Amino acid sequence: MKNTGIVRKVDELGRVVIPIEMRRTLGIFEGTSLEINVYGESIFIKKLEKACLVTGELSDENIELLDGQIALSPDGAKILLEAILQSEEKRGEVVNGSTI
Repeated sequence: MKNTGIVRKVDELGRVVIPIEMRRTLGIFEGTSLEINVYGESIFIKKLEKACLVTGELSDENIELLDGQIALSPDGAKILLEAILQSEEKRGEVVNGSTI
């Protein structure tokens, strides 16, 4: 764990502001889910990993798209791309009478 020396006060609603530099470095944006854990006298905040929308896989390799609305694993991205291409081919056959 890295000690940054940054001190923040809790406001009247119990909120603590995480500095923007830390949020950018950690990929924490508006709407990002955070897990809060208590161990003894310490509070730990961890960015909640999102499961792949297609495979359900939890991985550090998952990518988030559309401002974190969609998470895809590498395998999930391949599966989704293949499904999109197949759908486009079928639509092309129906509209044009031939494949794309």
